Parts: sequence; C-alpha cells; structure tokens
Amino acid sequence: MSAWATCLLAGRHARLCRYPRERSIYIYRCIPIQGHAGPVSLSSSRRYGYTATNSIQSAYRKSNITTHNRHPRRSALIISHAHSTTSQASVKCYTPPNKGLISYLPPSWIPYAELLRLDKPTGTYYLFFPCAYSTLLAASIAPSVPVWEVVGTTGLFFAGALIMRGAGCAINDLWDRNLDPHVERTKFRPIARGAISPGKAVLFTGSQLLAGLGILLQFPYQCLWYGIPSLLLVTTYPLAKRVTYYPQAVLGLTFSWGAIMGFPALGIDLLNNGAALEAAAALYASCVTWTVLYDMIYAHMDIKDDVAAGIKSIALRHEKNTKAVLSALAAVQVPLLAAAGVAAGSGPIFFIGSCGSAAVSLGLMIWKVQLKNVQNCWWWFKNGCLLTGGGITLGMLLDYVAQTTGFYKSVEEPVSLES
Repeated sequence: MSAWATCLLAGRHARLCRYPRERSIYIYRCIPIQGHAGPVSLSSSRRYGYTATNSIQSAYRKSNITTHNRHPRRSALIISHAHSTTSQASVKCYTPPNKGLISYLPPSWIPYAELLRLDKPTGTYYLFFPCAYSTLLAASIAPSVPVWEVVGTTGLFFAGALIMRGAGCAINDLWDRNLDPHVERTKFRPIARGAISPGKAVLFTGSQLLAGLGILLQFPYQCLWYGIPSLLLVTTYPLAKRVTYYPQAVLGLTFSWGAIMGFPALGIDLLNNGAALEAAAALYASCVTWTVLYDMIYAHMDIKDDVAAGIKSIALRHEKNTKAVLSALAAVQVPLLAAAGVAAGSGPIFFIGSCGSAAVSLGLMIWKVQLKNVQNCWWWFKNGCLLTGGGITLGMLLDYVAQTTGFYKSVEEPVSLES
C-alpha cells in the first residue's frame, strides 16, 4: 500500500476514535506501514481530516521496519509496539462492543461500563458466592430467621457484590494504569487506552464506594464494623503483585470476606456464638483457598506478559508444578468446607451436594485445564465459577430447605420407632 493510501485510511479511521489518546493509539497500532520510506507531510494528513503527522511519525520511528527491505511481505510481520512487551506482534485496535448489554448503552457510558466489567460478570459471581454460602449456613444455625429475610439478604449481597466488584476493578485499574498497556489482555481497558482520565476514574470510584456504603447500611448495624475493614484489602491487593509472588492470597482474603458477612447480616453475633464463629472461620478459610486456586489458573493467561512487565504472581512462582499446587489447594478447600458444615450442624445433603460437587468439579477442572492455552484457561475460570460455586450453593440451599421443612426430622422419626 502506498504512503498516500496509508494516510487516507489513517485520516478516515482516526476520526472515528472518540478520545484523543485512542486516536494516537489507533495511528500507532493499526496503520500498516509497509515500505514507507519517509515521514508523512502535514498537508497530506490535513487533507484527510486528521492532523496526525506527529503520531504517524512517532509510529514510524518506533516500528522495527527496515525501510529498504526487499521482501515487503516479510516486513509486514516485523512490527513491534512500544506498549506491548510480548514477543508476538499485535495489530489489533480497540473496537466498541457490538453484543451484550453494554453494546446498547450510549457511547459515552461504555468506558464506565467496561471499567465496572459489566461485560465480564464472572468476577461478580466469584465475589457473591461466599456471601451466599455464609447466608445459607447462618440460616441453618438460626432457623427462626424468616425465609423472606434470607432471600432479601441474599439479594442485597448480590447488589453489593456487583457494586464493590466494580469499585475494586476501578481501584485496580488506577494502580495498574502504567502496567496495563504492557499486557495484551489489559491494554484496551478504559484507563489504559485513555478513554477515562485518572481523575474521572477516582470520582467514579468514590461514587461506587458511596453506593456500596448505602447497601451496607441496609444490613444490621454490626455489619458495618465487619464490612469496613475489607476496604483496606480492596485497596492493597493491586500493590501485592508488585512485592510478592502470592498476590492471589491477598485477593483471596478480599474476595472471601463475604463468607463472614452472612452471619451478622442475619443477626448472629460471632463473638458470642462459638458454633457460628467456627463455621465462619472454616468457611472463610475454604473460600480463600478456592480464590487462590481459580486465580492461579487465571494468572496463567498473562504469564508471558507478567514476566516482561515485572508483575509477580503465583503462576510464575510455581509454573513448573502448577497442577500439583492446584491439587493441594483443592485437597485443603473441600475439608475446610466440610468443617464449616459440621460446625453449623448441616445435614447429609450439604456434605453430598456441596462438598461432593466441589470435589468433583475441582478435580475435573484441574485434570482438564490446559495451562499453556489462554482460551482454555479462560473457559475453565469462567465456567468453573458456576460449576463449583453453583454446586456448593445448591447443596447448601437444599440442605436449608430440608431443615426448614422438617425433612430431616421426618426421616429420623421412622428410624427411631423401628429401633
């Protein structure tokens, strides 16, 4: 393609970019500079609707294309980007979503929806499941709590998970705004690509935290004292990946906080109820272990970029024995979950449904996941959430129904009469 035609395409497409930095990134990443022997003139760039001379010249200087290459086909493959630390060349540019919920939003709202990760709800589910576990276990310990209150509490927890997960993602993106452009998977996040300025992101995050506080105030007042300490973990997780190979442990402490919250939400005082405290402690430890397990798989998606960007993760630390570590984590998680059920006085349905399904789904995931395949890791991360988390929740729900309807008593009475 001639230099004249390259300018034409650049001018037309750059005008479609909403934000100035997106225009620069488009010019930098998407112009196929093949055999271009010199800088583009100012008159040419003005002629086609966008004064991109500086951006095109910068892209030209930063590209690793030999000007007088005798093999133009080969030269098209030697493009390298200053904002990408991977060894693979990438010519992708940001395209607005064309499917899903956020594709129907006004264009100015889309960056904020992406900052909330509304297009990727898996993280919200992972944050919600520990809340559901603790609520159902607490309901089993306190059978006098009305069913409608259990349902309403669960709904509030889901709303809180949606809001706080979005706030956590915004905080993470603010901390990582200088690292995300270096990682293939994150380089088009709203802050990284310049669609949202850091100042606006801070204001937006503040509004989310206020909304989260509004949700928290709907619970009994003692939940406030249990919930506020979690904010410290939310803000420190992004720093952990800079100083330790085990940031997933900090993420586990953060995402599993809901395993504690369900008990005070239903009016159970953990400090004065030994059984509830034991159940909450075991459940929290189980959820922390589960978080480290699934996020270790997730970390394998970025392992090459993390090495180049200097980001630490458990996947890097245990790259050669990942499946052994995953198996050990699963072997710890399921017994801790069972211990929580024992402390809460759960019935056989819990141990068969929740613990059994967790053991099967985790074993299947660890066996099947292909750690070198990014798409396969993502599939298991996304669907493993529903397989394991959904199975545990369903087992707890059925056990709660069996206790509230008197199913266990009706089964025990004929046995006692026969004996």
